Amino acid sequence: MKTDFRKELGWLIVISLLVRTWLAWQLELGNDEVYYWTYALYPDWSHYDHPPMLGWVMQLFSLNLLFDSELALRLSSLVFFSLNTWLMFTAGKIIRDARTGWYAALLYNASVYASIITGVLILPDTPQNLFWMLSLVLLLKIFVSEKADTRLMLLFGLVAGLGMISKYTSVFLWSGVLLYILIFDRKWFARPSLYLAMLISALCGLPVLIWNMQNDFISFAYQGSRVNIFESGLRPDLFITELSGQVFYNNPVNWVLTIMALIAYFKGKILLPKAHSRLLLFVALPPILLFLLFSLFRPTLPHWTGPAYNSLLLLTAAFLAGRHHKPVLVPAVLKVSLGIVAAIMLLGNMQINYGIIPVPDKNPFHRLGRHDLTLDMYGWKKTAEAFAPVRERIIREGLMQPTDALVAENWFPLANLDYYVARPLGMKALGLGRPDRLHKYIWINQERGGLHAGDDYWYLTDSRNYKHPEDIYDGKFREVVATDTLTISRGGRPAKHVFLFLLMDYMPEQEQ
Repeated sequence: MKTDFRKELGWLIVISLLVRTWLAWQLELGNDEVYYWTYALYPDWSHYDHPPMLGWVMQLFSLNLLFDSELALRLSSLVFFSLNTWLMFTAGKIIRDARTGWYAALLYNASVYASIITGVLILPDTPQNLFWMLSLVLLLKIFVSEKADTRLMLLFGLVAGLGMISKYTSVFLWSGVLLYILIFDRKWFARPSLYLAMLISALCGLPVLIWNMQNDFISFAYQGSRVNIFESGLRPDLFITELSGQVFYNNPVNWVLTIMALIAYFKGKILLPKAHSRLLLFVALPPILLFLLFSLFRPTLPHWTGPAYNSLLLLTAAFLAGRHHKPVLVPAVLKVSLGIVAAIMLLGNMQINYGIIPVPDKNPFHRLGRHDLTLDMYGWKKTAEAFAPVRERIIREGLMQPTDALVAENWFPLANLDYYVARPLGMKALGLGRPDRLHKYIWINQERGGLHAGDDYWYLTDSRNYKHPEDIYDGKFREVVATDTLTISRGGRPAKHVFLFLLMDYMPEQEQ
């Protein structure tokens, strides 16, 4: 019976890295990704939406944006996913054996959330998942015996703290540990290392706290509003959306296997060290159940529970290892699971770049492509190519100046236009709208000199998110001039239209 799996693990990491690198190079940045580029462009101790770690990671891997391409910005996702695959293998070995670790690595690669959302795209979940997996490995080592390992506990405090300044939901690591200690291992409350570890985590978050104090706790308030369950009634439809999103994000096959593993565990059919299984459950189940509860009252996002489901994959791997007593390199069910994620990668890339499956669209001219979500990651480079000669012509005609900035009223699509249109053309992009819609552009405006009375601005809006400037800037400009309509094609068919307006003579005193 095979007892090593290191060679197979190496091939898995290499093949996965090559496939994900190809995707990261092929795909334009999504709405969130291109917005997070501003974290690296204007680093800070925190941001409107999230803590600072993502921006620092993007700076590090792009050499402070010396290499400013989609691949460079996503490089940390490619590297961290490979490291996480190895960490899953390591964690599986700790709780049972090498075969469990191998199955855990396969399950991790079959997760849509892990392999695509955090393994290709660049999101706060990218560094969070690395620190989450490192924390799990440390916890499994810390609680493996009666002997307390002070150094590992302090290291856990540091790693968990780094996770929390990657994404606030990493606090569930600490809540899971404290819940486990409270119920099963109270002697830890007498050990100074526990409190020192908590202090280290708190010190990691201190800059974020200070930044929020200086900015009216704007980040905490924003995140808190996303889980406020007291503003609306019961919404079963949102619960169904959240649950179905969790199933898809974690791969339907993986999700079903995980449910089967949980049932088997509670029936006593999975034999693991009790400390390990309890820790995994206490870290994973609270966030999953809590966000399902929130979804009964307000919209939530399925990827918020992604790290928790990754934790449960270790139980799932142990469940599969226990069922296959004969040597099986890749069980049939995992072949299906891996096949699903491979198909999503291939077909998703083809749909985004070529539109191989026409999306029924009966929308009028100004709403073309409104229901095609894949257009979020397509057409921005073509928009810049089409806009450049039009801009030059308008400048030659004396209607606008080369120094005139581009404006939008929402962080999306402002960040897309900033990265793909304004940046290559040497333009400034500024936010003109409510603070709750501008997010980090509140501070970016200050860095870029702000908006001034009497200035003229470019305004672009596409048919997927069409907003006429007179509807949002009523009375703020002396004149609004509609000039050109740009058609963005994909696969030989018009995919969306981009409408260009000139906003003449800004009058800030008219703002409400």
